[in-house]
Amino acid sequence: MLYPMFSMVLLTFIVACIAVKARFASVKNKTVRAKFYSLMNGQEVPDIITKTTRNFNNQFEVPVLFYVVCSLYIFWGINSDFALITSWLFVALRIVHSYIHLTYNHVLHRMLTFWFSLLCVMALWINLLLQKI
Repeated sequence: MLYPMFSMVLLTFIVACIAVKARFASVKNKTVRAKFYSLMNGQEVPDIITKTTRNFNNQFEVPVLFYVVCSLYIFWGINSDFALITSWLFVALRIVHSYIHLTYNHVLHRMLTFWFSLLCVMALWINLLLQKI
């Protein structure tokens, strides 16, 4: 469970780097004033700024449930092939979700990957509860 969790941390750092790069580029090419970033309001911004910021924020929403459930598997010493496969599936879906969001941003594709990843987290929690009964 540790490796899938680290993979999610790595994804979060990659998205953060993409967001920072987009912000620096927006200031450098003068599409966004640097002052905008102090409160994140006051002017229209390019789509890439909105997408990268929202995607970075997404890494702290549902993945929090993933980190908690994986930590509980580790804490209780529960070894489950189902949980391991499901956790890697969650990570893969989150990577695809980020890719879709940051590139062509097709809402239906993004929504499907989001919901399948959410189902993975729910399956992890249900499996954990069944292991503890």
